Amino acid sequence: MEREVLEAELVLPTHMKFKKIQMYDKYPKGQARGRHWKHLKQIIQAENYENYPPHLPTCKKICDITGFEAPYFDPRTKLRYANTEVFKIIRSLPNDYVQRYLALRNAAVVLR
Repeated sequence: MEREVLEAELVLPTHMKFKKIQMYDKYPKGQARGRHWKHLKQIIQAENYENYPPHLPTCKKICDITGFEAPYFDPRTKLRYANTEVFKIIRSLPNDYVQRYLALRNAAVVLR
């Protein structure tokens, strides 16, 4: 019986294909792993901003508070925001501060 057990252990593969790839298999020692951050210069070069005419605006919408890319827009204050934390800050701002942020973007809107 012991002989059968030994033969069965030799038949099993060392790495199962259905298992996730281990980190040490995916990234050998010394190799960078995870997310690579880009510097502003690399982003600008990737966007080819130097090929655009200077009077042509870019279509990216920027958060009025943080300066990050803003996928969201608050219909009450007309401010653009990047995430929920910024939205909470926007909703807590007094109207005169909101007007100042809109004036910086040259989007002066009179709020009621």
